[in-house]
Amino acid sequence: QVQLVESGGGLVQPGGSLRLSCAASGFSFNAYAIGWFRQAPGKEREGVSCISSDYAYTPYPDSVKGRFAISRDNAKNTVYLQMNGLKPEDTAVYYCATSLRPRCGLLSVWVPGYWGQGTQVTVSS
Repeated sequence: QVQLVESGGGLVQPGGSLRLSCAASGFSFNAYAIGWFRQAPGKEREGVSCISSDYAYTPYPDSVKGRFAISRDNAKNTVYLQMNGLKPEDTAVYYCATSLRPRCGLLSVWVPGYWGQGTQVTVSS
């Protein structure tokens, strides 16, 4: 069955970097888009990025633009989210997700059908 497993979260100081990984199994990974979302306590879930099967990616929201970058390695069935210049407001649980479609949905309204369990990112001094 479809399985998505996030890793790479942790505690980091403001200005630091983390690289999140999303390891996928149970489906033809290279044929489908994978997205990253995050949810902070008391806040709505936010779409962070998505990469399509042809490596095209969605525009980043202003909250992460210029600091986050998504990539995929089809040989490893893994999508990455490189996060630089982390801020306390980036603190959240980060999830990867897919709808088993080749193209990304509009991040503001897309609700994928398959989700990982999430990885906690905490930015604090």
